[in-house]
Amino acid sequence: MEMKPLLKRLGTILRAIFTFLFALVVLGVMIWAYVEGFQLVISSYGIISFGFYGLLLSLHMLIQSFFAFIEHWRMKARTEPCTFTKTIGFTISAYQEDPAYLRECLNSVRALEYPPELMKIIMVIDGNSDDDQYMMDMFKEVFADQEPGCYVWKNNYHTWDPTQARQNEEMATNTDPGEDSEYFEDPQRKEVEELIQSKQCVCIMQKWGGKREVMYTAFKALGPSVDYIQVCDSDTKLDSLATVELCKVLESDPKYGAVGGDVMILNLKDSYISFMSSLRYWMAFNIERSCQSFFNCVSCISGPLGLYRNDILQQFLESWYNQKFLGTHCTFGDDRHLTNRMLSMGYATKYTARSKCYTETPAQFLRWLNQQTRWTKSYFREWLYNAMWWHKHHLWMTYESIVSGIFPFFVTATIIQLFWTGSLWDILWVLCCIQLIGLVKAAYACILRKNIIMVFMSLYSALYMTSLLPAKYFAIITMNKSSWGTSGRRKMVGNYIPLLPLSVWGAILLSGLGRTIYCESQLDWSTDAKILEIRFLVFGSITYVCYWLIMMVLYFVWFRRACRRRAKTYNISV
Repeated sequence: MEMKPLLKRLGTILRAIFTFLFALVVLGVMIWAYVEGFQLVISSYGIISFGFYGLLLSLHMLIQSFFAFIEHWRMKARTEPCTFTKTIGFTISAYQEDPAYLRECLNSVRALEYPPELMKIIMVIDGNSDDDQYMMDMFKEVFADQEPGCYVWKNNYHTWDPTQARQNEEMATNTDPGEDSEYFEDPQRKEVEELIQSKQCVCIMQKWGGKREVMYTAFKALGPSVDYIQVCDSDTKLDSLATVELCKVLESDPKYGAVGGDVMILNLKDSYISFMSSLRYWMAFNIERSCQSFFNCVSCISGPLGLYRNDILQQFLESWYNQKFLGTHCTFGDDRHLTNRMLSMGYATKYTARSKCYTETPAQFLRWLNQQTRWTKSYFREWLYNAMWWHKHHLWMTYESIVSGIFPFFVTATIIQLFWTGSLWDILWVLCCIQLIGLVKAAYACILRKNIIMVFMSLYSALYMTSLLPAKYFAIITMNKSSWGTSGRRKMVGNYIPLLPLSVWGAILLSGLGRTIYCESQLDWSTDAKILEIRFLVFGSITYVCYWLIMMVLYFVWFRRACRRRAKTYNISV
C-alpha cells in the first residue's frame, strides 16, 4: 500500500526533471537561433535574407493556428446539452462604474437563460460612500421583483480590527479590560454572510480594498453553498447563453477546473485604440487561448467571463487572496492568479468561443497604456509562479511560456541593434517583414472569423512597437508597485508615469537612426552593391508608405463611415 504513493511521487519528480530539461532545450534553441543568426536564404550582396530564427517563429504561428482551428472545430461539434442541475454563484465586481455600462451588465445578467432558482447573484461594490450609492440603487431597480437583499458594510473581511473594537466597547461601557477576554468579532460580517446565504439577489457595499478584496467577499460569503462560481465585471454585457455554454464545458469532464469565454469589446467604435483592442482581443481569445484550450492549459480565465468549480476554488481561496510578491501583497492580476491556482492543483483550464460577452476597454491612449502596464506586471509575475507547475500539464504550456516570455526581449535587441549598427535598408526590411507577418496573421483571422475587418489587425504592430514594448520594461522594473493601474470610469486618468519609458524608447531609436543616417552618408554609394541597395530602398519605402496610406485611408473612410456613431458620454450626479 505504501509503494503506490511512493511511485507516484517518483513519477512526479521525473516528470518535473524532464519538463525542466525540455524548457532548457526550447530556450537554448531559441537563443542559439537568434544569436547565431544562421541564414537559410540570402540574396546577392546579402540585401534580403531569411534566417533560422524567422523559420522557428513562422512554424510557431502555423502550429498555433492549426491547433486553434482544431479546437474551434471541437467546440462546434460539442452537442451535449446542459443538465441544468448545478447551482451557480454569479459574482459581479463593481467600482465607480459608468451607469450606462452597469445597467447593461445587470440587464444582461437578468436575461441569462439559466434557471433563476439555481443562481445566486451577488454584486459587491468596492466602496461604501455616498458616491457609490447609485450602483446599489440601480441593482435594487433592476432586480426589484426578486426582493434583493442590500447591505452597507462599514468594513470588509480584512479591515476589521478586533483590538480597536474591544477598546471602543470598553470605553463605551466603562468596563475593565480584564473582565472580558472574549474574542470580539465584526457583527456585520455575519449579517453579510447570512444575507448572501439566504437571498437569491444580494448587493453589498463595503470599505474600499481593491478588486481582489471584492471578489474575496463574494467567494468567502458563498462558501460551499454552490457548485460553480462565475465571475463578471460591472462593465460586462453577457450573451444570454453565456452561462449555459460555460456549464456545458465543466459538466463534460470532472478534470476541467475552470473555463473562460470569448470576450469582445463593447465600445470598439469609440476610438482607434478601442478598435485595435477589439481586434487584439479576438486574436488573443480565438487563436492563442483556443490553442491553449486544445492542450487543456489556458493561461488566464479572463475576469469578465469565467466559471470555476467552487469546491476547488474554496481550497485555495486564502492563498489566492494572500498572494505576495517580493514581500508586497498583490492586488492586481487576480484573474490570472486564480487561473494559476487552478492549474497548480492539476486541473485543466478550458476556453469556449460559444460563450460570449462584451466588455468596456479604455478608449484613451493613456488609460489604455496604464491598463497594459498593469497587465504586463501580472503577466511576468504569474509567469514565474506558473513555471512551478509546468510539469503537471502538457508540454505545450512549457513551450509556449518560454516562447512568449522571451519574445519581447529578442524584439527589443533586434530593433536597437538595427537602429544603431544596421543599415537603412536593414531597418526598412525588418519593418516590412513585421507588416508582412501581420498581414499573414490578419488574413488567417479573416478566414477563421469570416470577417474582412480583421485585415486591420496588421496595424496593431505599430502600437506594439511604439508603446507596448517599452511599457513591458517599465512594468518589469515597477512590478512590485501596486498603486498604478486603471482608474474607475468616472474619473480621468492622472497617472502619466508610463509615458516615461515611451520617451526613453523614442530617444534611443531616434538617436540610433540619426547615427545610422550619418554613417551611411559617409559610404561610397557608387558600388554595384550600393546601387542595388538604393533600388531596394526606394521600392521598399514606396511599398511601405503606400501600405500605411491605404490601410489608414480604409480605416478613416470605410470604417469610420460605417461606424459614424460617436462615442457616448455620460454625465452623472451623485
